[in-house]
Amino acid sequence: MGLKHNAQTDELFRSILQLKDIDECYLYFEDLCTNKEIRDLGQRLEIAKQMDEGKSYLEVSASIGVSSATVGRVKRCLDYGDGGYKMILERLKQ
Repeated sequence: MGLKHNAQTDELFRSILQLKDIDECYLYFEDLCTNKEIRDLGQRLEIAKQMDEGKSYLEVSASIGVSSATVGRVKRCLDYGDGGYKMILERLKQ
């Protein structure tokens, strides 16, 4: 999808890689993002999980409480993105 590398984004990702556990993630992300942004990211991951399990747009939308547009965006990333969701979903299964 083409997120361009730049110094600020590289530093952001390096900072995330420094987190040691879920408690540290909560501390950092609560400072870094709004509660809504964190919830939205969590919902997107859950959408990806359910779509990967073969659930329909309608099932996913209803179970998570998101719009079909949001489900569609995640599905497009799963199908045509750079593979980030697929990589993480595989790792979470292990």
